[in-house]
Amino acid sequence: MISRHPHAADLALATVLTGGAFGLYQMTAARIPAPPLATADILGAALAFLTIAARRRWPRTVLVMVTAGLIGHYHATRHGHPLLVLASGFVAYTVAATTGRRTALMLAAGCGAAVYGGYAVVHGNPVALQSLPTLFFIGMATAFGDATRSRRAYLAEVEERARRAEQTREEEAQRRVIQERLRIARELHDVVAHHIAVISVQAAAASHLLDRRPEQVRPALDLIRHAGDDVLKELSSIVGVLRQSDDPVVNTEPAPGLSRLPALLETVAAAGLRVTVDTTGAERQLPAVTDLAAYRIVQEALTNAHKHGTGSALLSLAWSGRALTIDVGNPPGSERSPGSGYGLVGMRERATAAGGTLEMREEPDRFTVRATLPYEDKS
Repeated sequence: MISRHPHAADLALATVLTGGAFGLYQMTAARIPAPPLATADILGAALAFLTIAARRRWPRTVLVMVTAGLIGHYHATRHGHPLLVLASGFVAYTVAATTGRRTALMLAAGCGAAVYGGYAVVHGNPVALQSLPTLFFIGMATAFGDATRSRRAYLAEVEERARRAEQTREEEAQRRVIQERLRIARELHDVVAHHIAVISVQAAAASHLLDRRPEQVRPALDLIRHAGDDVLKELSSIVGVLRQSDDPVVNTEPAPGLSRLPALLETVAAAGLRVTVDTTGAERQLPAVTDLAAYRIVQEALTNAHKHGTGSALLSLAWSGRALTIDVGNPPGSERSPGSGYGLVGMRERATAAGGTLEMREEPDRFTVRATLPYEDKS
């Protein structure tokens, strides 16, 4: 409530303090004979009311005003006004809590020196001991206000750091989610595109042979069944990664690599793609990420060659001391129809994830995909 309506709270505080002071004076005067309030006392109470009510709007100006009021009242009455002393403490606290430390200390020191000098002039004595309680009260209020400002600044900094840390965690989590979504999308594309391409080709062949040579339909249907089983197994492998850690069934099938290349070549050969394989250099054990990337790149490149070529492809695996170079392309003299999709993008992303590069060269009679995948030579 106070934080939402600070000026109204100050007005209420000024009313309570001023009214309470006058009420206390009336109660005391009813029991003990006391002189009536002087004009200086009434003016001092009015000034105290105004300074407390306006302390948040113009804190530094109000501090100078209440200091001048203290000196003027003491010069007129030879005694300190309790409400003005209290108001000076409130205003000094507000100045220290809302401004910088240097400004608050300079204002407090200047006002304190003015009060001490005013009291010394009134008494004609450079040692104005009467001013010490007022100076002590102003000093304590300034110190308390500075401590409050420091605490507020510390809490604001802690909250800002917590907010930034939470924002960083959210951004990191979002980035990881995006990366995982892209990885899963690449896996699904590589698995589904290859096997569905095989199924599509064999289904078309079976439909073509059904009337002319029905005895050759069964091998095509068997290949379709095997391709369907393979895609289901690989989809199950990918889905297994998405399962929760406490699920009862956990898939332990290793990720595919170049060790499964012979089975892949048999599949594409059965689908009608003739692949000529050329291997140079000594084969080496690849890291898991690089091994998976190499297999998926070969799989996707052969799938594209099957879909867009004329039934033949060249596969070259060149092992060097530092990198594996994979070349997949249509042989010279074949025609290639252009294709589009996420396959080429996925191959480039896989090569990049393994720390390598992927190049595509399209010539009038040849289209080649070259992937260079570095690895650490442990031989």
